[in-house]
Amino acid sequence: MSNERPKYPAIASVAPEIYRPLWSVMIPNYNCIDYLKPTLLSLLAQAPSHELMQIEVVDNCSTDGDVEALVKELGRGRISFHRQPQNIGAIANFNACIERSVGQLIHILHSDDIVLPGFYETFQQAFEQEPTVGAAFCRSIYINEHGAQTALSPSNRARAGVFPNLLECLAKSHLILSPAFVVKREVYERLGGFHPDLFHAGDTEMYMRIASQYSVWYEPTPLACYRKHTQSQTFSLIKSGANAANVRLAIAISASYLSDRTISQLQEFEAINTFREVCWQLVKLDFATAYIQMQEALKFSNSPKTLLKMVVFLANLMLTVGTSRLQTMVFKFARPKISSSN
Repeated sequence: MSNERPKYPAIASVAPEIYRPLWSVMIPNYNCIDYLKPTLLSLLAQAPSHELMQIEVVDNCSTDGDVEALVKELGRGRISFHRQPQNIGAIANFNACIERSVGQLIHILHSDDIVLPGFYETFQQAFEQEPTVGAAFCRSIYINEHGAQTALSPSNRARAGVFPNLLECLAKSHLILSPAFVVKREVYERLGGFHPDLFHAGDTEMYMRIASQYSVWYEPTPLACYRKHTQSQTFSLIKSGANAANVRLAIAISASYLSDRTISQLQEFEAINTFREVCWQLVKLDFATAYIQMQEALKFSNSPKTLLKMVVFLANLMLTVGTSRLQTMVFKFARPKISSSN
């Protein structure tokens, strides 16, 4: 554990004269106009009255269409719209969402994700049942660019309630996805906003920071959909390896409140998680990206225990995709390039 405290953006409390609804659903958006419509429709289908829920799209100077017109068309006065005068980056826009919120419970719903029926009612009941929790999350469904379900997020509990030892579990699994997470505004006011340097891993660090200070409620029913698509920022970061590098920075920043044991667990987990990306890129025959991700995986941890887990994962993958095909892929991946000169 490090004694050096990171500097998180301060979140001011809401002025006492401002009316405060129970909910603030803040929708950061940048060049996602094709996905924004289903996001808003999924929200409006279950949104309570304006007195109970603030809804606002915070656009980060998009260039792919008239976002304001779409918001007005679908919202018909129910959804506020704010456009940044210039692109300020994703993390700064997330913090702007928190700053512009006035509700007691904050849900940052990315403009390419979806909430399923019952999301807000279920979470409201959770906070009422256990008022001491600082945040709550549910299980999520992964969807692709077409909205088809592809996977479920991991689940360690079958029953709703306060999640015991959440911080330890977060060091071993990506339990929480952004559309499934709701936070009391007072928590942001106390702990600060998203760290400005964590352009990829800011949400992961936020989950750990909150879990280190507050109890967190868990709802096992999948009530949110997390969309993975090639237009997302994550896709381009994987190509360069910046995704893994930013996760390592998040681990370094979280050293101010995590134990050395938890940090070690995180490093091992992220090494294996990055190695999974290596294997996925091999399956796609993207050898350049696989090589970059392999380098990043070993930067997390190259201990014998971690390397053994990589071998076990690779063996399981060979059983899934076929030994001969994977051997061919690995051979092409490992074969040195021969350059010719004229």
